[in-house]
Order: sequence, then C-alpha cells, then structure tokens
Amino acid sequence: MELESIGTPILWIGFTLFVLAMLALDLGVFHRRAHEVRTREALLWTFVWVVLALLFNVGVYLWFGSERALEFLTGYLIEKALSVDNIFVFLVIFSYFTVPAVLQHRVLFWGILGALIMRVIFIVFGAALLQEFHWVIYVFGGFLVFTGVRLFFQRESEVHPERNPVVRLFQRVVPSVSDYRNSRFTVVEAGKRRATPLLLVLVVVEATDIVFAVDSIPAIFAITLDPFIVYTSNIFAILGLRALYFVLADVMGKFHYLKVGLSLVLVFVGAKMLIAEFYKVPITVSLGVVAALLGGSVVASLLRPPTKPPLPVHPPHGPSAPAEANVKV
Repeated sequence: MELESIGTPILWIGFTLFVLAMLALDLGVFHRRAHEVRTREALLWTFVWVVLALLFNVGVYLWFGSERALEFLTGYLIEKALSVDNIFVFLVIFSYFTVPAVLQHRVLFWGILGALIMRVIFIVFGAALLQEFHWVIYVFGGFLVFTGVRLFFQRESEVHPERNPVVRLFQRVVPSVSDYRNSRFTVVEAGKRRATPLLLVLVVVEATDIVFAVDSIPAIFAITLDPFIVYTSNIFAILGLRALYFVLADVMGKFHYLKVGLSLVLVFVGAKMLIAEFYKVPITVSLGVVAALLGGSVVASLLRPPTKPPLPVHPPHGPSAPAEANVKV
C-alpha cells in the first residue's frame, strides 16, 4: 500500500522547528513564572492556537489543493474533539492529587510535550504498518467501530487514579517526598534525589495520553493516509489542548452529549475505513458528517442540560499553592 505524502523533508523539519519555537516562546517568555492561568489568558491562547491551525490550513489549500486542506481540517476537528476526554481526565487527576492551581500549567506543558513525542512515534509506526500490511486498515477500522459502540453505551463513571498500575508502580519503586516543593519535579533530601508528587502527576498524565493516542491515531488515518497531514493535524490539536483545559474545565459537565457525538464520529470513521476498498467517501462528506455530529452534540447539550450534577472535581482554580511556589520554571 503506497502512502503518498505532501511532506518533503524541508516541510517536516520546518514544521517541527516551528512547533519547538512556539513551545520555547510559551515556556521561556510568556510563562517563565509559575502562575494560575485565568480564563481570559486561556481564551487568548486558545484563540492563538486555533488561528495558527487555520492559517496553516489555508497554506495547505494554497500549495496543495482543496482535498488536502479538507483532510487537515477534518482531522483537526476530530482530534480536537477527542481531546475533550483528555481534559476531563486531567481534571480528575489534578483533583485527586490536589495539584495547586499555580502548578497545573507546568504539568500540562511537560505532559503535552511528552504527548507530542509519543504521537510522532504512533504516527510513524501506524504509517509503516499501513505501508507494509494493507489489511491493517481493516484492523484500525474495526477497532474504531468497536470503540465508538462501547463509548456510546458507556455510562458515566468515576476515574480512580489510585487504581492506575503506573501510580502503584511509581509509589513502590521511586523514592518520593509527600509534599509539593514549589514547581520542582525532584528534590535532593538527605543526599538522595527524591521525586515530588508533581512528578507522579506528570507520569500519570503521560500514561493516560498513551491510551488516548490508541484511539486518535487510527481515527485520523481513517480521514487521510498522508503522514504529514496526520502529523500536523494531531500536533495542532494537542498544542491547543493546554489552553483549552483552562477554558473548558469549569463547564465540562455541561457537554454531556459530546460523548455521544464522539462515539458516532468514531463509528463513522471506522466504517469509512472498512469500506475504503469498495467506496471512498468524499472528504467533503466526511467533514460535513463530523462537523454535524460534533456540533449537534454540543447544541443538544446546551438545549437539554444534564438532569444530574456532574461528577465532583476541583475547579481549575482550586487549591492554590503557597506563595513561595511562584518561582521560575
């Protein structure tokens, strides 16, 4: 199976350098000091990342045509929607470990940086599989349909970080201190390097992203087989995830039908993959279906509020860190 890509080595390197530069600007200039991210700041950064993604989409359209541009936009919408589940899990993790609001941005920054690296590995691995073994596309498609059906019938349930095997293993084998030490992941105590709870939180965030990547990478390959489009749409969706967390964290419970919309999207893209050998669904149809399902689920959530209160979690501006936590990161 031949995978055609618009991505030349210059484009791959240039885009990667752009991402690294933006991350350096974010951490080194705008967020040099740990602070509590307020809604206004989060909205601004969310707007910046969305605009950058749309500008990139325009560039794809001008240089490579409408089909590739529509593939990018559809993939970006799917990945952005799937990231909402990440946000809920982040809320639960931060609540369980009582992460001070002033430190949450730091955890998300390094967590998302790790997620970018893992997504690249997943994309390269997935592209290599599709290149060598055409039948893998049916495995991806079947997995997405199964995941979508399971998500549709899945009832709301609490997430229990303490049951995560990663947490248990970390607490068993890594020497740790019991309290947060400013914004540090490790400290030296009694001559020994020890982990702070902040490092454990970061490890849990990274572990959960692996689970989400298992769903998201096959979903984007159902839209396009171009590795560069898969890579860029994934990266742009993840880069805006941190800011989106601080925007949506307070209102997550209101979008109770979004999970239904996501489940139907996964079933659709999985079915699209399964029938690709016999009929190729036009990308305009794919974009319309994805936008209608996601938009419809959001509208339905707003028109029909949940009858039960959402699962209790600390708000993103929850317990604040002590004053000395406001140090350079």
